[in-house]
Amino acid sequence: MSLPALLTEAERIGWILAHCRTIAVVGLSPKPHRASYEVAQYMQARGWRIIPVNPQAREVLGEPAYATLEEAARHERIDLVNVFRQSEDVPPVVDEAIAIGARALWLQLGICHDAALARASAAGLVAVQNKCLKIEQRSLAARGLGGPSTNA
Repeated sequence: MSLPALLTEAERIGWILAHCRTIAVVGLSPKPHRASYEVAQYMQARGWRIIPVNPQAREVLGEPAYATLEEAARHERIDLVNVFRQSEDVPPVVDEAIAIGARALWLQLGICHDAALARASAAGLVAVQNKCLKIEQRSLAARGLGGPSTNA
């Protein structure tokens, strides 16, 4: 069993927020009213580097957008893959996350795929599903945790 699989969910969340500074956001919308934009903007404002992955966008939050994770990884070292896609779309994203050597995978609130999460964990990625990155970071920041820049 891999180390990520031995961690509790709370430990995985804490590890991701402490160790992953560059976040590729798969499905990041350029529309400010969308949850993906709001979460990415929040994390960016607190010091995380955001790499948009959206084949329909050219730029989001002042960052160039890439069509795929593999394309993004040719230009940036990606620590965390944060997914805003339908649950059934997760397996190929996990395959790409593994292929590019990402350290962690985060499936946003409402996104679940147990088999894909297990595959990510078996490949050594620290993985979380059905949680909001913004909510979890804000919760840890309120307790003095949640990454180096925790001002709300």
